[in-house]
Amino acid sequence: MAKAKSAFTQKWVDAVKATDERKEYPDPGFKGFYLVVQKLPSGAKSWAVRYKGNPKYTIGSVLAWTLKDAHKEAGRVMRAYDEGRDPRAEKKELLSDDNLTENVFDEFLKRHVKAKNKSRTAYDVENTIKREIKPKWKGKLITVIRRRDVVNLLDDMVDRGVPTMAVRTYALLKKAFNWCVERGILEVSPMAGLKAPATVTARDRVLSDRELRWAWLGAEEIGWPFGPLFKMLMVTAQRKEEVAGAARPEFELTGKEPAWIIPPARAKNGREHLVPVTPLVISIIEALPVIDESELLFTTNGKTTVGGFSKAKERLDAAMLKIARKEAEERGDDPDEVQISPWVLHDFRRTAASGMAALGVQPHVIEAVLNHKSGTIKGVAAVYNRYDYDQEKKRALIRWERHIKTIIGAKPGSNVISFSKFTLPGAGE
Repeated sequence: MAKAKSAFTQKWVDAVKATDERKEYPDPGFKGFYLVVQKLPSGAKSWAVRYKGNPKYTIGSVLAWTLKDAHKEAGRVMRAYDEGRDPRAEKKELLSDDNLTENVFDEFLKRHVKAKNKSRTAYDVENTIKREIKPKWKGKLITVIRRRDVVNLLDDMVDRGVPTMAVRTYALLKKAFNWCVERGILEVSPMAGLKAPATVTARDRVLSDRELRWAWLGAEEIGWPFGPLFKMLMVTAQRKEEVAGAARPEFELTGKEPAWIIPPARAKNGREHLVPVTPLVISIIEALPVIDESELLFTTNGKTTVGGFSKAKERLDAAMLKIARKEAEERGDDPDEVQISPWVLHDFRRTAASGMAALGVQPHVIEAVLNHKSGTIKGVAAVYNRYDYDQEKKRALIRWERHIKTIIGAKPGSNVISFSKFTLPGAGE
């Protein structure tokens, strides 16, 4: 094919055929810009720059670079040569492992997040990066992450029913990419002009007793490792990250006052939190397998805590609906009419708080169980009040545990409760 007589067009580039010789075609409309066609059998096409006697610079394959983008890159390369820089050395640096997305985010954690935030905030950010960002972008260079990649990541989170997490991840990515621009890792952030993927609204979803029963039975059906984890969420009323990251040294399961001490680094408010351990929790923990002598309660490899909560939640939802429809069929109702309103794992915590209140537990004790900063004790009294209500928390959690056992011990559609499977020795009130 003859050399182009006018500026390259995509149609002309597509029509160029490979021959038995390697050929370079100059773009008449852009001096220094070339289309390189390798000889057969390869016949690969790529873009290149030959500018003012400087070494040839290969931009990349025509399959990866559109004509428009290749023109822009050629302009950048030429400016670099004019400014006395070596774009080939810069390209080599950009392609180094240091610019792999996972390594850049590790550096962001070390130099920004952990250096400027409380340990609990750093813990949450690290978890989000590990569970939401790295699995999608691992192995990709940070320089090739585009706005479309960010949109896809956030849309996937919204679609699987975690819009709040999507909004938090959006804020995290915005900070991370701005940090990359400040450090010279990127010229521009792919987040520029991108709006939050959802609007966060206050949730008030509380599971009914029937739904809580289905959740417990569903957790039994899906089994290890998420089944016991979900049960722990229901009974302890603690946060998902705190339960999922629990380690055996945090627990004292023997003696008169069994307890779980959540260390400050893992507590959201950065304060050590004592959770009285009830008999049902002890039975759950004692039944957990030990993986490779790991101290972690919930791990499948002995090294890291479990991941994949969204898929596990989908399995729990499916198990709950299956149980609910089976019970409806046994009652003579139409199982297809049974539906369960959407809910999230954090609703276990809200359900426990609401349930304890209904059982007569005082608000300040519920706040103590949840490790909330008190909203009922204010002013100077809040500053000097060091009483953590350990006994009150124990009685509250015992009441809540009894309520759960009443729910799961009942026959569907019956007011008759069976306690044969459960005992509460020395539980008190």
